[in-house]
Amino acid sequence: MTHKEYLLIPGPTPIADEVYEALGQETMGHTDPRFTKIYKHAIDLTKELFNTDAEAYVISGSGTLAMEMAIVNTVSKGDRILVVSHGYFGDRFIPLAQAFGIEVDVLQAEWGTQVSLELIQQQLKAHTYKAVTVTHVDTSTGVVANIEQLIPIVKAANALFILDGVCATAALEENMGKGYGSEEAKIDIVLSGSQKAIGVPPGLAIIAFSEEALAARQDLDTVPAYYADINNWRNVMDNPSNYFATPPVNLIYAYECAMKIVLQEGMEARIKRHENYGAAIRRALNAFGMTPLAKEAVAAPTLSCILYPEGINDVEFRAKLAERGIIVAGALAHLAGKAFRIGHMGSVTATVLEHAICQIGEVLEDMGHKVTIGAALKAFRQVLTVEV
Repeated sequence: MTHKEYLLIPGPTPIADEVYEALGQETMGHTDPRFTKIYKHAIDLTKELFNTDAEAYVISGSGTLAMEMAIVNTVSKGDRILVVSHGYFGDRFIPLAQAFGIEVDVLQAEWGTQVSLELIQQQLKAHTYKAVTVTHVDTSTGVVANIEQLIPIVKAANALFILDGVCATAALEENMGKGYGSEEAKIDIVLSGSQKAIGVPPGLAIIAFSEEALAARQDLDTVPAYYADINNWRNVMDNPSNYFATPPVNLIYAYECAMKIVLQEGMEARIKRHENYGAAIRRALNAFGMTPLAKEAVAAPTLSCILYPEGINDVEFRAKLAERGIIVAGALAHLAGKAFRIGHMGSVTATVLEHAICQIGEVLEDMGHKVTIGAALKAFRQVLTVEV
């Protein structure tokens, strides 16, 4: 497929030709044995990605639906959760939980930084929490959470660890079978969407539960949900010929194809590739006088929030880039107009990122900002050469 433009936003992300081809296949009936075989394989690949022997769900919806499924199936009205927020999307758990009568405490980082571990430990000692939510990569700030250190702290407090992996899944480690610090310190829920590092068009909610999280669901007996109740989906996930709600057949084709690509590359290689791309693109843009919001120690491998140099008009900059076929996103909240966000995840390649760097440099020149494109490309390539 000829790409007329490069979608380098925090998601959706560029789609590989093989995934488009899978998406465009003739639609089968949702109970057709040929389709149910594909659907079951997609679910099994999801469990393989998260390294879980428990349960995974792939259904029509978005990452926000997966967030709701995580909360409503484990926490009941009157219970208390702790939201560890590194930006706008970490904060989204607040109204979501409150909509179900759940008590919420919040630890919010200054944008571009992580919440301190000491502060989290103090909060966990001060109250009893049913669950703690952490956004692995916050797409508003480009900050990555340090789950290696967070998981042991949360599990030591006997809380469920709920990980929002929407902008991290298939690019960072989210290993539900791994003990982080101890055998008992594991991720309880990972939730995600199809349209970011997995590299599928929007439309799928993806979520995996540990045995401990499943036990929490059973303890609740009933939940204030119907579509989002995992008990209504269990028979379908075990055997997709069963019916609860019509699955998005063509998206499942695409998702199964993308998951095969992910696992064929291997998570170790994908993690390294995303780390390299993130560091390289930030180094290159820094050569243009642009400053990443997040310092490198806490910067995400999947996207970056980049502060403009003095005198650059955000709307004009992004419009000029779009005319050249490079689509980036504006910043959110108080950073609107002061920064832009660029995705570097999924099926994106080094060649595409180099092209984007050149176009960004030319737009900056058009806007009267003196830059050296060659220096930015050199910085980009040096990181890849050293790190590969």
